[in-house]
Amino acid sequence: MHLGNILRLLPRTFIKMFLIADTTANLPIDSQNNSLAINQPALAIITEEESMINISMLQEVLQNFVSGTSNIQGAALVSPDGLALASVLPAEMDEDRTAAMSAAMLSLGERIGSELVRGTIDRIVVEGEKGFGIVVSCGPDAVLLVLANAAVKQGLLFLEIKRAVAQIAPLIS
Repeated sequence: MHLGNILRLLPRTFIKMFLIADTTANLPIDSQNNSLAINQPALAIITEEESMINISMLQEVLQNFVSGTSNIQGAALVSPDGLALASVLPAEMDEDRTAAMSAAMLSLGERIGSELVRGTIDRIVVEGEKGFGIVVSCGPDAVLLVLANAAVKQGLLFLEIKRAVAQIAPLIS
């Protein structure tokens, strides 16, 4: 069977291929004269089971959250490093800047909470004349930013954010 066909049969995994070229007994044997085939390095295929984050599913969850919740103007899922994973943001917002600021805001808020001995931070809320920016952790691998207008009912908003986090968390863990 051709190597390409074998690789297509493997489950959804990352596949790492290494050429192993050493002068030990691990080298292939030439079948004609039963000697080492030094000019033919052995090919080892090593697979690692790693779950891949399904970006399209994350995007769909965010889209449904934004479109299905009144007074929500946008949302972004961000890595702790400040890189956007998925977003549904207003056109005038820069995704990269927003992602970086969201991660920084949560990190700084957690540090402030620790220094003020307030315990674990549930959310960080920025309130302005045009509405709210809420940042919540989605576990160790992501931060969720939610943008809502000033007319939003905060209790309902926080409940919907919890529901969104419950949908997102299994997709990124």
